[in-house]
Amino acid sequence: MDLSPRQKSILEFIRKFVQENGYPPTIREIGRAANISSTSVVNYNLNILQAKGYIQRDREVSRGVKLLEKSLLEQTLASDQGIVQVPVLGRIVASEPVPIPDEPFSPLDVDESIALTRDIVQEQGPIYALQVKGDSMIDALVYDGDIVIMKAQKEAKNGDLVAAWLKAEKETTLKRFYRESTTRVRLQPANPNLKPIYVHPSNLEIQGKVIAVIRQL
Repeated sequence: MDLSPRQKSILEFIRKFVQENGYPPTIREIGRAANISSTSVVNYNLNILQAKGYIQRDREVSRGVKLLEKSLLEQTLASDQGIVQVPVLGRIVASEPVPIPDEPFSPLDVDESIALTRDIVQEQGPIYALQVKGDSMIDALVYDGDIVIMKAQKEAKNGDLVAAWLKAEKETTLKRFYRESTTRVRLQPANPNLKPIYVHPSNLEIQGKVIAVIRQL
């Protein structure tokens, strides 16, 4: 079972809940049981469970989670071998940073996911997608409305295109990362009309690195 501890606990809760009640729990009931306050996070983990074949979801009803037998689903997935379901978690601003709500990524359609082939997504580890809003990275061929595929990670190398979370300002932005010294990081736009952003490393959290861009036509 290649699941995180949180996903294992969610799956176990769903199993017990169905056994005890005869019907599946709601998103909020799952969140309370897993000590998750954000429904976006619950949906993200349910999307992972669905992609890995442990549950099936009907998003038209509030109790639309159905447990699946892993062995049966593996037969179904055999024809789709090499397909990766990437959850779209939200929207990221690729312009001057703007204040956002309590979480680093503002909610979009958290039930949405996109199917990509493994040759596009070769990275290992948690992968997710964000929709770009803004034009600060147009010279890097990232345009307003595009979908960026992110590898979740906390570290970045100079030149990496990252989702940067500014802690004190509660702002997020898509920029290239450059560590200029122990006390200053430059977040560089790819638009000659915009200036770089300079931050202290203690005020910066890397949310992920861009590994692919999906153009929205």
